[in-house]
Amino acid sequence: MNEENIDGTNGCSKVRTGTQNEAALLALMEKTGYNMVQENGQRKFGGPPPGWEGPPPPRGCEVFVGKIPRDMYEDELVPVFERAGKIYEFRLMMEFSGENRGYAFVMYTTKEEAQLAIRILNNYEIRPGKFIGVCVSLDNCRLFIGAIPKEKKKEEILDEMKKVTEGVVDVIVYPSATDKTKNRGFAFVEYESHRAAAMARRKLIPGTFQLWGHTIQVDWADPEKEVDEETMQRVKVLYVRNLMISTTEETIKAEFNKFKPGAVERVKKLRDYAFVHFFNRDDAVSAMSVMNGKCIDGASIEVTLAKPVNKENTWRQHLNGQISPNSENLIVFANKEESYPKTLGKPLTLPARLNGQHSPSPTEIERCAYPFYPGTKLTPISMYSLKSNHFNSAVMHLDYYCNKNNWAPPEYYLYSTTSQDGKVLLVYKIVIPAIANGSQSYFMPDKLCTTLEDAKELAAQFTLLHLGPF
Repeated sequence: MNEENIDGTNGCSKVRTGTQNEAALLALMEKTGYNMVQENGQRKFGGPPPGWEGPPPPRGCEVFVGKIPRDMYEDELVPVFERAGKIYEFRLMMEFSGENRGYAFVMYTTKEEAQLAIRILNNYEIRPGKFIGVCVSLDNCRLFIGAIPKEKKKEEILDEMKKVTEGVVDVIVYPSATDKTKNRGFAFVEYESHRAAAMARRKLIPGTFQLWGHTIQVDWADPEKEVDEETMQRVKVLYVRNLMISTTEETIKAEFNKFKPGAVERVKKLRDYAFVHFFNRDDAVSAMSVMNGKCIDGASIEVTLAKPVNKENTWRQHLNGQISPNSENLIVFANKEESYPKTLGKPLTLPARLNGQHSPSPTEIERCAYPFYPGTKLTPISMYSLKSNHFNSAVMHLDYYCNKNNWAPPEYYLYSTTSQDGKVLLVYKIVIPAIANGSQSYFMPDKLCTTLEDAKELAAQFTLLHLGPF
C-alpha cells in the first residue's frame, strides 16, 4: 500500500467506527498478498492478484454489489466474496469523506465463480437487517440513439453511424408497430468495445449533433439481461417479435402448432410481440428454428428463446431503488430491448443505475427545488408538452404514455383485503379503455401493498412493463 494510500486510509479512519481502520486494511493485504490502490473515487484491491499471469478474466466474470453499509470495508467484504471463488479484483466506490458509496464491483477469475457469487450472495444478510444485492456486471458496448427519422432503413442508419463514429459493429432497428415500413424513431448501436461506445457517446452527446438534419438523442442503452446457461437450458417459451398489432393469439398459436399439432400450451400477446409457451422444450427449440423469419399476416417475425427475469425484483428496484431480501418468488419472461428505455423512465435493473462503467444519463432531470423570486415570469404549459424524463413516477409515465398514443387516460380501480395479522392490504386494477377489448382487458399486479401510493405506483409500473413501446 503506497504512501498516498496510507494517507488516504488515515483520513478514512477519522470517520470509521472500530470495524475498519488502517490496521485492518494492512492486515488484509498482508494476509492475502494483494495490493491496494485508491484512485478516481474507487479503491482497488488486487487487479491482478499475486502471481497472476496472462490477460484479465473475460467478460462475464464481474459482479455488481449494491446496498453495502456505508461503514463496511474490504476487511469485512473480501472474506464474504472469497466464498464464491478467487477474486481477481475488488473495486469499492469511495466518498471523499472516507465512507464507501454503497456499491462495489467484484471480478472473479472465471464466469462460474461469478455466477456462484450471484447465487449464494444475492440478498445475503451481511449485517442484521442489511441485505446486499449481487448481480452480473457487464461493460456496456451499446448506445441508444433517439429522434431518428422513421423512414430510415437499417442499412442507412448503419452507414451513417459508421461515418460519424468509429468501432460500429451493428445497429438494431425495430419496425413500427403500426407501419412495418418505418422504424420506431430510435435504434441501438453496437460497438466493438466499451471504450469505442464511450468515445462515440462523448462525441454525440452535446445535443447539437445532427443526422439527416435532425438533432438526435444519445444515451447508454439499458444492459441486456444476462441469464446463465443452466437456466436457459430449461426455457420452453419463445419470444416472438415484429407481429402485426391485428394478429391474434389464436392465429399465433395455430401457426406455431403447424409444425407439430398440440405442441403449444398457450400464447400471450402484447401489442406487436408475444410469448409462446410450449409443453416441451425440444418442441420450443424446433419451432424456433422453423418459425424464425416466417411471415404471419404479412409481417416477417423474429423468434428467440425468452429470457426469464425476476419481475418482483424489477418492480421493487424501480419503486425504491434498492434490492429487497424476498425476491425469489415470481418469474416472468421478457425481452427488455423491445421496450423504449428512454421513454419509460430510468433503467429497471440495479447495475444499469450504478454500473460503474458510465456516468448517469445526461437527460436525467436534477431533482431539487429552486427559489421562486417575486416577479419571475411564468408560462402556462401542458404536462404533455414535457419530455418523459420530467416524470419520476410510473403513474405519471403511464398517463403520459396513454396521451402520446392518443388514448383515453388509464382508469384505476382500488381493491382491498385483510392480512392474517389484521393489516389492510391494497391493490389497483388498471383498465386502458383503448385496448380493453383486446387480448389484455386489464392489468393487475399479484402483490398487495400497505399504502395507497405504493399500490398505485406498483400497478402503473406493472402496466408499463406489459404495454410495450410507443
